[in-house]
Order: sequence, then structure tokens, then C-alpha cells
Amino acid sequence: MPKSTDFYINGQWVAPSQPNDFDVINPSTEEVCATISLGGQADVDAAVAAARTAFESYAYTSKQDRLDLIRKVLEVYKARGEDMAQAISTEMGAPIDMARSSQVGAGTWHISNFIKALEDFEFERPLGDHAPNDRIIYEGVGVVGMITPWNWPMNQVTLKVIPALATGCTMILKPSEIAPLSSLVWAEILDEAGVPAGVFNMINGDGAGVGSMMTAHPGIDAISFTGSTRAGIAISKNAADTLKPLHLELGGKGANIIFADADEKALKRGAIHCFNNSGQSCNAPTRMLVQRDIYDQAVEIAAATAEATTVGLASESGRHIGPVVSQMQFDKIQGLIAKGIEEGARLVAGGLGRPEGFNKGYFVRPTVFADVNNDMTIAREEIFGPVLSIIPFEDEAEALAIANDTEYGLTNYVQTQDGAKRNRLARRLRSGMVEMNGQGRGAGSPFGGMKKSGNGREGGVFGLEDFCEVKAVSGWSTDDA
Repeated sequence: MPKSTDFYINGQWVAPSQPNDFDVINPSTEEVCATISLGGQADVDAAVAAARTAFESYAYTSKQDRLDLIRKVLEVYKARGEDMAQAISTEMGAPIDMARSSQVGAGTWHISNFIKALEDFEFERPLGDHAPNDRIIYEGVGVVGMITPWNWPMNQVTLKVIPALATGCTMILKPSEIAPLSSLVWAEILDEAGVPAGVFNMINGDGAGVGSMMTAHPGIDAISFTGSTRAGIAISKNAADTLKPLHLELGGKGANIIFADADEKALKRGAIHCFNNSGQSCNAPTRMLVQRDIYDQAVEIAAATAEATTVGLASESGRHIGPVVSQMQFDKIQGLIAKGIEEGARLVAGGLGRPEGFNKGYFVRPTVFADVNNDMTIAREEIFGPVLSIIPFEDEAEALAIANDTEYGLTNYVQTQDGAKRNRLARRLRSGMVEMNGQGRGAGSPFGGMKKSGNGREGGVFGLEDFCEVKAVSGWSTDDA
């Protein structure tokens, strides 16, 4: 096991160029659970140099070699599943059963789906019958800087690292400094799987430090970032001078449109989905838009669901939700709950303060507001906590107008038995994803948003393409060996 303060650069665990200790806090206990070091410019430069050198050979490895490598990564990842679950649960507060199933499982899902996508991916393709000597070549974009968040660590790490490995890219990963322990395990997994030296590098650091150094670095060819819209804007400005492509998966304020003819489980399902992962998901359906005919019923069911949602320590087994990740996040959520009360929303469940029985830990009461209008702060801002806002609507046109009246455009949800209505809304909702009647998106479906929810798509073939440059070639010889 490496020291938690070390970085993984050029296939080796190395000490930081200058010690800069940073305590990792267990959000269930508010106690220090590990200490990492925040990197500096010399560390970033070393990682970039290693990645640039490795790219000259790794970029030209065969698809079969890369497939074999990723299959080995999956094998080792599964073997280290319990270590990964414990790390995630400790660092960001996911209850251990959820960490094992959903958090670690998200990584397994994405790695497996990328293997399937890569098997059928053609890196050299004919342009068409009209141009028999033209070829389109997909080649790795180069050295990729990856900045990942704390809320779904392996979901986001695998969505970036695996397609980079698949397309012949090399990379530098900066995980969230709040939840870095899972990425230390991840680096061990890649090392054990035999990823060549310099192909994968990992440096801990904060956004203002290592994050800014990476986005502005002339030796990094592209950036893949998941995090807040505010940070995405800052990254875009910082990277502008180098003109590197940016793939940004940012915030969301998803609308869950529930019509009067929705299935009987839709209301409860929507509330549970909002509270999942303690509300810390960018695609959470935090605005529940309910047709007026069933509005009172919806408020009652959502409030009852919140009251039945138990809160507990991340280390304990069970179906409860854990704490939010940090003091900063706790304070932000409390401030927005207070703002909802101040602006006149009707509090029907939860509210300010910790749940009963907790005097420490960043635990938030599952909270439901009724009689919300779309101009209120709680309907406009991403809360990133277990807080649901219920908004009434009269008809399809009003529901669509409310849902689209947001600067975000990540995921929207539709609940109705009217198939034609579902399809109309799916076409007109301004979001990168629309999920209907509780049916999740299939393997290889692209994840990403519109407007201030970002750009680019992660997952499946779309995720592979995002890590490629497209090269057009004429005069292609059929004698190519």
C-alpha cells in the first residue's frame, strides 16, 4: 500500500516535490481519516512529461492489446471491490451497502460497457462508396487531463480513464481532494493490471492549484472535467489560451414531470430518486412537477417518503442515506433550506438542522417543499442535497415551459401512460437525457447535457469518440499492410 501522500507518476509511487498536507475528513464522524498531499507545478510537469513520452508508443498499440489491458483492469477491479467500497464509504459518506452495490458497481458497469463498445469500434473507416480512396481515421486526442468529483468517484473515474485507455490516450487524473482514497486504490488497480508506465498518472490537489495548472498546461491536449457549473466556467477561461478541447459534465436541476395518469409508484419513486446518494447527484430529479389533479396526493406521498427515509452512519449496513460530504456542503444545503422557508415555500418534511439523534457528522434531514414556484431560489439553484421541491402545473404546455425554464439541461424525467405525450416531451425537453416511466437508460447510452450542464458525452461509443480526433485522408492505398 502506498503512502496516502504519494502520487502515481510514470508507473511509480513518488513523494510530492514539496509536502503540502491536507486532511481528508470522514463525513460521518467529522474526524480525520487520512492525510494526502496537494501537488504543485513540478508534480504536474513531471506527470505531463511522463504522459507525453508514453503517448509516443501507447498511441500505436493495437486495439486488441488495449482490449486485453482493459479486461485485465476489470478483473483486478472486481477483486479489489471491497477495498474500493470501504474507501468510498469512508471518504464521501455512501452507506457501505450502497458503496458496494451502486458506487463500486457503477465502475464495473462502465468498464464492461466500454469493452463491448471497443470490440466493435473501427478506428479506420471508409468515407463512402463515392470516395473509395478516402479514409476516416479516429485517433487518440493525446495527453488528457482528468478532473473528477467526490459524489460518484468510480463512476466518473471509469468514464474517463477507460475510454482514454481504449483510444490510445495517456492521462493525468486529479481526483477530488475531498474524496481521494478511492483513486489511490484505483491507481493500485491499474498498476497491478499492467498499464504501461506513464500511460496513467495521478496527482492529488485542489482545483485552484493542480486543477488550474492542468487546464492551462500546454503539454495537455484535452481536459475532461466533471463538477460544478461554476468550476466548469473557470476551467473554460483558464484553458482558452491553449485552445484545448474541453469535455464538461456539469450541474443539473432535473424536472420530474408527473401527469395524473402516471403509474401508482411514480410519486414515491421520484422522491426516493431525489434522496438517493443523499441528494448528491447531478442528475437528481429535484424539481417534481405535478399535475394539479394529483397535487395534494403528491405532496402527501413525498412528505411520507421523506419521513420514512432513514439517515445513518456510512459504516453501517442498511438502506439508509448517509451524510453529505463536507462541512461546506452541509452549510450550503442548510442555507438553501432556510432560503426556501424565507421565500414562502411550504415545508412539509424535514427542514433545518441534523436529524434527531445526531450531534455531529454532516447529516441532513430529507426535506420536501410544496407550493414552490419556478422563480424561487430552491427551484433555480442546484442544492446537491436531499431536498425536493414540488411545483404544480395544469397541462402539458405549462409543464414543458416550467421544465425548460432553467439554465441547466442535464436530465429530465416524464411519468405518463400516454406514449404519444411521452415522445412529444422527449423531443422538446432541452436536456441531454430524458428518462421516462422509471426506465433507466441502456448500456452504452451517452451521458451529458445541454446549456450550463456542459458539453460532450460520456459512455459507450460516444465516450470513445470524445477521446478521439478525426483525421480525413485521401489517396489511401489498398496495398496497406
